[in-house]
Amino acid sequence: MNERSDAQFTSSGTDINEVKRKNAEAGLSYNDVKKLLAQSGGYGTAKYSDTDTEEVKQQIHGKEQ
Repeated sequence: MNERSDAQFTSSGTDINEVKRKNAEAGLSYNDVKKLLAQSGGYGTAKYSDTDTEEVKQQIHGKEQ
């Protein structure tokens, strides 16, 4: 096993920095996926959406409601 002076290990011997490195290379996080789904209309993702609901309502119903 390659020992590094900057390595930090859990009580079970897992290299914390190696896990973080692999996670960074793994792709999208759970929250990244939720944000992506919100932008494409996913169910239950409103809190991740950057859609201005008032603007959409005005587009649908016109400026005067």
